[in-house]
Amino acid sequence: MNHDQKVPIESLEVSAYKIPTDAPESDGTLAWDSTTMVLVEITASGKTGLGYTYGHQACAALIQDKLADVVKGHDAMAIRGCWIAMLNAIRNLGRPGISSMAIAAVDVALWDLKARLLDVPLVTLLGEARPAVPIYGSGGFTSYSLEQLQDQLGGWVEAGIPRVKMKIGTHPDEDLGRIQAVREAIGSDAALYVDANGAYARKQALAQAEAFQAWNVTWYEEPVSSDDLAGLRLLRDRAPASVEISAGEYGYTPSYFRHMLEAGAVDVLQADLTRCAGISGFLDVAALCDAYNMPLSTHTAPSLHMHPACCVKQVRHLEYFHDHARIESMLFDGVVAPVDGKLQPDLSRPGLGLSLKRQQAERYRL
Repeated sequence: MNHDQKVPIESLEVSAYKIPTDAPESDGTLAWDSTTMVLVEITASGKTGLGYTYGHQACAALIQDKLADVVKGHDAMAIRGCWIAMLNAIRNLGRPGISSMAIAAVDVALWDLKARLLDVPLVTLLGEARPAVPIYGSGGFTSYSLEQLQDQLGGWVEAGIPRVKMKIGTHPDEDLGRIQAVREAIGSDAALYVDANGAYARKQALAQAEAFQAWNVTWYEEPVSSDDLAGLRLLRDRAPASVEISAGEYGYTPSYFRHMLEAGAVDVLQADLTRCAGISGFLDVAALCDAYNMPLSTHTAPSLHMHPACCVKQVRHLEYFHDHARIESMLFDGVVAPVDGKLQPDLSRPGLGLSLKRQQAERYRL
């Protein structure tokens, strides 16, 4: 293609898929039995880019009603301009929540499309900083039996993933016993992370942090609500020095992340591009982390985060979330499997490297 030429976007298609979990799943504050993926496909000059978010099917309606006409006819090579136009279009709907999740799916599809038009992997288009990104195995739901918990996290360590995370907080009095059981299953060398999803009160969370030391827990995610910046700061200041406090997965806007950083609320910031308005929004969060000299960890959706995570200076690791890793393998060809605790983009495939298994996906279509 002629790189000096504008490439008008011809069409945008959106679909939604509801996939049951392989077992009941719950964390400290929520339980669920299915996950919905909203998929966007954008076509220009004979190429189609795909993007998706994990959210309610209302995202699909919003994309169809509010964003599709904004995108059609826009230059596929000018992603930032299209992204800003989408932000302007949802002004009266509110930026956080479903609006940003809807924009995320479209933005990812735009990046995938541009890379395909240029016939390069997305990591090449964005600018590779590292060939692969470290991951941690994530699941360990509070709905799991001790045996399920040990099998899943122990299995990840056996497969070469040296960091694993479990959910806590549904039954606080059982948490220490479950942590002990996981430590026994994963051995003494693997890093053990816990995620309370905001289930604890401040002093309760602090007492737990001190008790966790018996099993060398080094990552404490959302010990209190992520809206309680003072509480997170208390935990960061008072918890044992070996325990890092993390939060940020519910960030949709730059100001949310800026407030969290200004408050000194976390040791590691998390961001989820399926919520913070896509790869474009994620790159903005990464710039904030660079300014604050703050490590960044990506939240869920491993196949979406792999390419940008290889291109951002502050990224420490990627969350290899059981639910999403399973869904992505079910619905897409080209999904990369972990090797030696890392994900490495396949440079032989353009864009995200994914293609939808249409026949397989159709059974879950809403």
